[in-house]
Amino acid sequence: MTTEPGIRPATRHGRGADPAPPPPGGILWSVAGDVRALLMLPAALTMQVAHPAVGAGVDDHSVFRTDPWGRGERSLRSVMLWVYGGEAAAEEGRRLRTLHKTIMGTDAHGRTYHALTPAYYAWVHATGFPCYQHALAHLNRRPLTDAQERQLYAEWLQVGRILGIHDRDMPQTVEEFWPYYRTMLAEQIERTLVVRELTDPGLKVPPPDRGPLPVRLLLRALWPVLLPPLSTFRAFVTVGYMPPDAREALGLEWTAAQERRLRRFSRVVRGLVPRLPERLRYLPMARRARAGARAARRSGAQQRAAAR
Repeated sequence: MTTEPGIRPATRHGRGADPAPPPPGGILWSVAGDVRALLMLPAALTMQVAHPAVGAGVDDHSVFRTDPWGRGERSLRSVMLWVYGGEAAAEEGRRLRTLHKTIMGTDAHGRTYHALTPAYYAWVHATGFPCYQHALAHLNRRPLTDAQERQLYAEWLQVGRILGIHDRDMPQTVEEFWPYYRTMLAEQIERTLVVRELTDPGLKVPPPDRGPLPVRLLLRALWPVLLPPLSTFRAFVTVGYMPPDAREALGLEWTAAQERRLRRFSRVVRGLVPRLPERLRYLPMARRARAGARAARRSGAQQRAAAR
């Protein structure tokens, strides 16, 4: 999950123009579509719903209980579009804002909420950066340097612009981010009902309803045996790859023995995944985008050579 050569800083979009996705060769281009990202996303999603307004919105309006696999698939596709979607990235951002326009209600404290309230929408986006930073320390072969961490944050800001979040609603530097983050942990987030569900190792999840019929039938028959260890593992990586300060703020138990198991598991993953061929290491949309970027570079090099 190391970065590729040619990292370029994310730039702000011009007035009236769609924001561009993070650039090929950047950090997100390398990590967002890597299969290891699947281990990071549950922690970020759980931190998002730790905000009472976000948790209430998901509790009231999401189908994560009745259609968890479809919900997860749609969320993952959205993340892939933000990074690898090209012109479709900004369109996905607009689609999400339209989708969230009707999400409103009352949270567990009796306060009204609207999904597009800037502070709530920005928190949903903000959780990605500390989760990437913490999980990469476990899952990457080398820790991010200070320069790479700054680059990751700059690219994550660009994702925020794709989502339609104004710069004034996002900390603009890493130095500004951490005080904002610590304040949110201290004053805003809590162990909401949805957080308790997502970190429950006994959570009941229906079997997958996608894929070839024989596979679905087999999974349905084996599900009573498969679900307990899968649910335990899901809760383990959700809490384990969550930044420790967020884990503490939510009162989530994490023992020294669990940390040792996480480190052993992470060593295996970071040793194995980089050795996989790209077709197994990267998710389909990422794989196609990376192949397209390489073809474009080759074509550009050939055209420059021909023009000499």
